[in-house]
Amino acid sequence: MDRRLAAILAADVVGYARLISFDESGTLAALMAHIQELIEPKITEHKGRIVKLMGDGILAEFPSAVEAVLCAVQIQQSMVMRNREVPDDLRVIFRVGINIGDIVVEGEDIYGDGVNVASRIEGLADPGGVCVARNVFSQVNNKLNFTFDYLGEKAVKNIEEPVATYRVVIGETTEAPPKTPAREPPGRIRWRLALISAVVVLAVVIGGAVWWQAQGPDFSPARIDRMAYDLPDEPSLAVLPFSNLSNDPEQQYFADGIANDLITDLSKFKSLFVISANSTFSYKGKAVKVQQVAEELGVRYVLEGSIQRTGDTIRINVQLIDALSGYHLWAERYDRKAEDLFAIQSEILKTIAGTLQVKVTNAEFERALNRPTENLSAYDYYQRGFYHYLAWGKENNGKARRSLEKAIELDPDYARAYAQLGFLYASDWRYEWVEDTSESLDLALSNVRKAVALNPNDYWNLWALGHVHLARGESDQALSAYSQALLLNPNDPRLLMEMVELLVSIGDAGRAVAQAQEAMRYNPFYPEWYLWNLGWAQYMAGQHDEAIATLQKMVNPPNGVRRTLAAALVQVGRVDEARVMIAAYMKKRTGSDCGRYQEAQIQASSLRRQMG
Repeated sequence: MDRRLAAILAADVVGYARLISFDESGTLAALMAHIQELIEPKITEHKGRIVKLMGDGILAEFPSAVEAVLCAVQIQQSMVMRNREVPDDLRVIFRVGINIGDIVVEGEDIYGDGVNVASRIEGLADPGGVCVARNVFSQVNNKLNFTFDYLGEKAVKNIEEPVATYRVVIGETTEAPPKTPAREPPGRIRWRLALISAVVVLAVVIGGAVWWQAQGPDFSPARIDRMAYDLPDEPSLAVLPFSNLSNDPEQQYFADGIANDLITDLSKFKSLFVISANSTFSYKGKAVKVQQVAEELGVRYVLEGSIQRTGDTIRINVQLIDALSGYHLWAERYDRKAEDLFAIQSEILKTIAGTLQVKVTNAEFERALNRPTENLSAYDYYQRGFYHYLAWGKENNGKARRSLEKAIELDPDYARAYAQLGFLYASDWRYEWVEDTSESLDLALSNVRKAVALNPNDYWNLWALGHVHLARGESDQALSAYSQALLLNPNDPRLLMEMVELLVSIGDAGRAVAQAQEAMRYNPFYPEWYLWNLGWAQYMAGQHDEAIATLQKMVNPPNGVRRTLAAALVQVGRVDEARVMIAAYMKKRTGSDCGRYQEAQIQASSLRRQMG
C-alpha cells in the first residue's frame, strides 16, 4: 500500500434511479457520452485521473486543489450547454464534491477518509453545482476568481466530526489554465471506460437496473424479524418530519406543513401504505436511524427531507431510502422560486410513485396533484393556522382562526381553509372555549358546507362536513359525508378512527372495531383516545374481555373511561372490580369528564343498548 495527499473529486447523477426507470438504454448512452466526450478529457487536461466508475458515480484524484475545482466548474458549465436541447426530464445532471485528504492507494484504486468525505460532500451539492470542504476552500480562495458561499458545518453520514462546506458560485465562463501534458494517455482511460461500460450493460441485461456498489449498503439494513408489525403487502412508506434549515425558527410551521401535505397526498394512493403524520412526527427533532424508524413503524421505505426558505426562494432536499436493503433509492435537491412550491410537491409525488412502482389510477393522481389553492401567501397562512390547530388549546384555536381568515381573505375560494374553520368552531363548542357556544355549531356547519360547495372532491372538506354533522347529532348526514371522504382517501387514520364513534352510535360496532384497528396500524404511535374508541367499540360489539384489556392500557384515562370499563367488568362477572371502578368514576365525575360531544355519544349509545 502507498499513501499520499490528494484532492479527491466525487460526482454522481442527480435523480439517476428515475432516469434509468424511465429510459434505461438512453440514460446509459448519454452518461457514457458525457464521460468520454467531456469528463475524461477535462480531468486529463487538469492533470487528474479517473480512479473508477460506480454506476452513476465517478471518483477522480488530482495533485492540485486548484486544478480539481477548475475542472469541476468547467464540466458543470459545459453540461449546461450539452443539456440545452434535451427535455428537462431526460437531462443528465451531475453534482460534485471535492475534498483534500490523505488517501491509501492500492493498485488503481484509492481509499480512506479523504475519499469518504468527498463522497458525502458531493451529496450536499446543488444539482449542476460544486461543493468543497473547508481545506479545499483555504487552498483555492485566493487563487481562483470564484465566489464561495459558506454552507456551515454539516453532519454527514459515517463521518464523526461535522464537515465545514462551501458552495462554488458558478458563472457562465471561467478562465482555463494552460494545457499541460496528460498524466495518463487518454486511450488507456477510454479502453478502461469501454470495458466498464460493457460490464455495466451486461449487468443490466442480467440483473435489471440494480447497480453494484463497491462500498456496499449505505447503512446497516433493517431486519424483518425486528419489525414491530408485519410488513403490508403493498409498498410501505414513512415520511419523516422535514428539517427546517431556514435561519428563522418560526418557519418550522412551513416545514411541518410540507411534510404533512406530502403524507396526506400519498395516502390517497390506495396501493401505497403510508404511516400517519401523528406517528412519524414523534421523531421530530430527534437523531434517529432509518432502520430504527422502519422497524418501529413496520415499513420498508423511509423519506427524509429538509426545507430552507430565504426571501422568495426555496430549497427542498428529499431522499427516498430502502431500509431493508440499506440503499438510498433516490435523492433530489430543488432550488426554485417559492412560487414553484406546488410544482415541486407534484414532482416529488410522481417520483415516489414511479420509484416504488405504485399502481396509481388517473383519478388518484388527479386528486393527489390537485392543489387546494394556487395562492402561495394564502397557503402560507393556512399552514400557520393548521400548525396552531394541531398545537391545541383555546389560545391556539384563536390564533388558528385568525390565520385561516387571512388565508380566505387572500383567496376567497380556498375550500380547505373553510373546512378547517369548521373544525375550529366545532372545537369551540366541544371544549367550551368561547363564552357563548350556541352559535358555534351553526358557524361550523356554514363553513364546511361552503368548503364542499367549492371543492366536493377533496376528502378533507367531506370529512369536516361529517365531523360537524356528528357533533350536531345528525347521524345520517354524518355517515354520508364520512363515506364519501373514505372513498377519496381510505388511508387517513384520523378519519378512520373518528368515524368509529359514528359507527358505534348507529349500531355497527363490528365494523367500528375493524376500522379502529386499521387506524392504529396506519398510526402505530397513536394517542390514548384511540384506545378509548376501540375499547368502547369492543364493548358495544360484545367483546367484553377485549374491551377491558384495551381500556386498561390507558395511562391517563379520562374519567368517562372508568364507567365503560366498569360496565365491561360487570359483563364478565368481575363485579367487585366494577364496584371499585364505578366508585372512582363517581368521585371524580364533573360536568365535562370527556367533553360534551363524546359524553353525549356514549350516553345515547348506552341507552340504545339498554333498550335492546
